[in-house]
Amino acid sequence: MVFVMAASLLLGGSTELMAEDVTTITVAAFPDQDSGFEAILDDFHEKHPHIRVELEVADFDDHHQTLLTRIAAGSNVPDVANVEIAFVGDFVNRGGFENLTAEPYNAGRFEEDIIGYKWAQGTNDDTGNLIAMPLDISPGTMFYRRDRLDELGVDIEDLNTMEDWIEVGEEFAAEGDKWLFADAASVYEMIRRSGDHQFFDDEGEPIITSDKFVRAFEMAKEVRDRGLDGQIGEWSNEWFTTFQEGTALVHTSGAWLGGHIQNWMAPETAGKWGVSNLPDDMYINWGGSFLAIPEDAENKAEAWEFIEYVTTNVEPQIAQFEAANIFPALLEAFDHEIFEEPSEFYGGQNVRELWLDAAMQIPEVNTNRYDNIAEDIVGDALTEVLENDKDIMQALEDAEQLLRRRMR
Repeated sequence: MVFVMAASLLLGGSTELMAEDVTTITVAAFPDQDSGFEAILDDFHEKHPHIRVELEVADFDDHHQTLLTRIAAGSNVPDVANVEIAFVGDFVNRGGFENLTAEPYNAGRFEEDIIGYKWAQGTNDDTGNLIAMPLDISPGTMFYRRDRLDELGVDIEDLNTMEDWIEVGEEFAAEGDKWLFADAASVYEMIRRSGDHQFFDDEGEPIITSDKFVRAFEMAKEVRDRGLDGQIGEWSNEWFTTFQEGTALVHTSGAWLGGHIQNWMAPETAGKWGVSNLPDDMYINWGGSFLAIPEDAENKAEAWEFIEYVTTNVEPQIAQFEAANIFPALLEAFDHEIFEEPSEFYGGQNVRELWLDAAMQIPEVNTNRYDNIAEDIVGDALTEVLENDKDIMQALEDAEQLLRRRMR
């Protein structure tokens, strides 16, 4: 369901202009990016009194599917489209968006200001056109229950590999109804995102039978076979409970999850959490999004004013980071004093500095228009392995064969 957040957001800012002099633009977004936009709209309206922003918010999947449908139809499109990293390869290669490096946008002048791998992901490999302007990144991280590790007498500094975590997980889960992970699938997700390729190589060939995917499946299967996951799917009520009650020792995700934990999922657990880099020296981007202008948008000039404001200025980048852990893609923002501040919610740990260090070590990762299809196919293969004990190599070979058919 899409709902429009207009009334309150159209307030504030200058009222000196006549109504006919003000252009209203629609920005289509998904949670919790909308919280980031809300944090900066008053300032945007004050500095751009001739524009009013109307947020159109839908849940993650509905937002992207509706956007695909609208772009294909060329009607009822938003002026600004918020696109998450998992979909950007498809959107960039499918077409239907403005080339932001062309006149009148000239976004190329900002290329050196944006973290490199994010700029590359929003660019069409064949044409070199920037289709989606980088908004934020999301360093992969481990959110662990500091209080539970203390009870076990374990020092986080001694946990550096997946094998280390599995050993501690077995001790933690020994009492029953406690797990290392809520779901073993998160182990696969963490490992498959590592390295400088996802599902395809630079020539667009599938690599899902590679050593990386074999290890991702093997580690997820080991966690499942040892009884170290609760088999609890993400975003379910049971999943939320693991955060609130500390029944899962670790949650792996992007830095953005920290905002959810702190703001609404488990705010009463302040001080009980810690943050660590991913095991085995994995540095990955787990989330983040872009802003694009559909070719059929009605207010392209005003849409670009909003995009330029929110992506190339330190203040709005930091305001979004403070509001919802939406990590800046703008390099200049990395020098902000916020990265020197400890977090009370995370027991006084300076989690932002840890994320900043991780962000600088993430390799450039290619995107492909078939990434979403591959993600679904390989996810189904993992389910066959975890739930039906299918041979790992056979599952991956069958998945690759199916993917090649779908690509044709």
